[in-house]
Amino acid sequence: MVIISPPYSNPNQFGDNIRQQGYAVVDPSGTCELTGLALSDLQAMRHWWNTLPADNYLRDGGRYRRRRHSSFIVDGDRVEQVAHRAHWQPLAYNALHGGLHRMFEAVPPELTQSTAWLTLLRRLGSLCSELAGAQPWFVETHQFRIETLDGIGRPTPEGAHRDGVNFVTILLVERRDVIGGESRIFESDSRTGERFTLEQDWTLLMLDDIRMIHESTPIQPLLSGGHRDTLVITWRADGFQDEVPQAE
Repeated sequence: MVIISPPYSNPNQFGDNIRQQGYAVVDPSGTCELTGLALSDLQAMRHWWNTLPADNYLRDGGRYRRRRHSSFIVDGDRVEQVAHRAHWQPLAYNALHGGLHRMFEAVPPELTQSTAWLTLLRRLGSLCSELAGAQPWFVETHQFRIETLDGIGRPTPEGAHRDGVNFVTILLVERRDVIGGESRIFESDSRTGERFTLEQDWTLLMLDDIRMIHESTPIQPLLSGGHRDTLVITWRADGFQDEVPQAE
């Protein structure tokens, strides 16, 4: 299998690259420069992916995904965690799970209140404001582990998609003993696109979700226990994506 490395950006040109091509990627040292975090700060968060509960909402019947989810409002230096809420997307953005009211377990407070987590949200929120104007950002954070216990794991079972937000950040937390997991990013109104594999832990990819569609190909194990861990953060202006009304 041919593995194509990402077209890494200089952190100083990260925002410009997103404006020009709809996405940008930095290597682990670039992630540290972009966020102001040391590599040790990032690595200290890693163990929180070892206790993720199973995703029980997979409509394809799979058992390959574990996740947690929490929501925030990021406004300048202010990071406010909102009351725990469901993750909801319309069918227009998620053909497999759209319209489903998915209440995942929350990200542990020991993680969401840590300096590294708060710094990450502040720095990335500042970047979103540089790209689209200073404003409050309605942020959903997703811890994912894609496993290969049944032979294959699907990072994006819904296929190529948009998330219905302004920006999407994908931070590769850990990739261990797997093949596959190629990132594919295409302009939504043309055939222009890129494909590459995030291999180095703490590589960071950010894309303009209005302009681009994206997916990650399935992974397979090289050794027992092979998995791919990511932190996906979505940034939306003007409020959270509408949820299915909850019964009173």
